[in-house]
Amino acid sequence: MSDPVRAIFSDWSPPLGQTLTILVAAAIYLHGWLLIRRTRRAQFTDLRLFAFLSGLAILWLATASPLDGFADALLTAHMVEHLLLMSAIPMLLLYGSPVVPLLRGLPAPITRLVLGPLLRLRALRSFAHWLVSPAIAWLAMNVAYLAWHVPAAYDLALENETVHGVEHLCFLGTSLLFWWTIFRPWPARPHPADWGSLLYLALSDIVMTMLSGFLTFCDRPVYPYYVAHPNPFGLPVLEDQVLGAVIMWVLGSFAFLVPAMVITVRLLSPSRERAARLS
Repeated sequence: MSDPVRAIFSDWSPPLGQTLTILVAAAIYLHGWLLIRRTRRAQFTDLRLFAFLSGLAILWLATASPLDGFADALLTAHMVEHLLLMSAIPMLLLYGSPVVPLLRGLPAPITRLVLGPLLRLRALRSFAHWLVSPAIAWLAMNVAYLAWHVPAAYDLALENETVHGVEHLCFLGTSLLFWWTIFRPWPARPHPADWGSLLYLALSDIVMTMLSGFLTFCDRPVYPYYVAHPNPFGLPVLEDQVLGAVIMWVLGSFAFLVPAMVITVRLLSPSRERAARLS
């Protein structure tokens, strides 16, 4: 193990609060999943359990493991962290259909006395429906994505741990809203994928491509933090920026294009079936 890597691991200590929060969320979901699986075994498969728990595990790796220390030193690692928060983690969590298992997994008094009255509030339910409407969810994620990559905000997040935590919450929270409109996890009312869903994904890919392209082809370091704090790995600042931007460009586009391809196949399949019946 090289000295810079050893130094990052030696400076790292598990954040107790964050670790406990993730473990408690995993325990609540598992309890609820076991309860609801008794009556909905076909719906709540082992794969859904694995997906949700994997999402929580990757969340811990991205924000509470030594990877967070590498993200402070390398733009490349920071971009990987952002990609995990904006694509892999929310997709896995939502694929686990988390709403009912989390509610069922909580102690009954909390569900009955606290959450029950809140969930019956019409204003709160209307606000939740508004948040996951396609236009609002799209704007929330993409505005947060661009805003936190403005140099002043990006550097502040690296210099202040509290701001860095807020940045992580913004990325994860707005990305959950964004991907909710695609996954529509039960018991949300199913919404068949249409051509609008493809536009929804394609426009987000364009936003990511624009920022990634700018960072890739810019002939100077964009973020002063990395100039003032050279990384201990000897990677030139500009090369680190280009590598991080390319990773964000390729893997970020992959996260949008794969769901778009799946939706396209589903949209075209009925047409093929009708054509076969007519022939």
